[in-house]
Amino acid sequence: MIWQIIAVGCGGLIGAMMRFEISRLLNRSVLPFGTLLVNSAGSFFIGWIAGLELSLPWTLFWATGVAGALTTYSTLMKEIWTYWIEGQKGRAAGYTLLTFGLGLSLAYIGYCL
Repeated sequence: MIWQIIAVGCGGLIGAMMRFEISRLLNRSVLPFGTLLVNSAGSFFIGWIAGLELSLPWTLFWATGVAGALTTYSTLMKEIWTYWIEGQKGRAAGYTLLTFGLGLSLAYIGYCL
C-alpha cells in the first residue's frame, strides 16, 4: 500500500508543477488557455493510459498522479463561475462546452491509440 501512495505522490508532484507553470504562462488572455490546455492534455493522457492497460503501480503514477495533478476541476469551476457572475454568460457557457467537449473527445482518441 505504501508504494501505491508513493507512486501517486511522485506523479502528483510532476503533474502539479507542470500545471502551475503552464497556467502561469498561458492564463493571461481572453480565455484561460492554460487551464484549457492542462485539462485537455490530461484528458487525452488519461484516455491513453487507460487504453494501454498498464500495471496498477504505473497506472497510479501516470493517471492518478501525473494526469490527476495536471488537470484541475476546481480552477475550471472558478473560471466558469467568474465569467458567469461578471455577466459573461455566453463566454461561461462556451468555455464550459469547449472544455468538456474537447476533454471527452481527447480522452476517447487517447484510449483508441
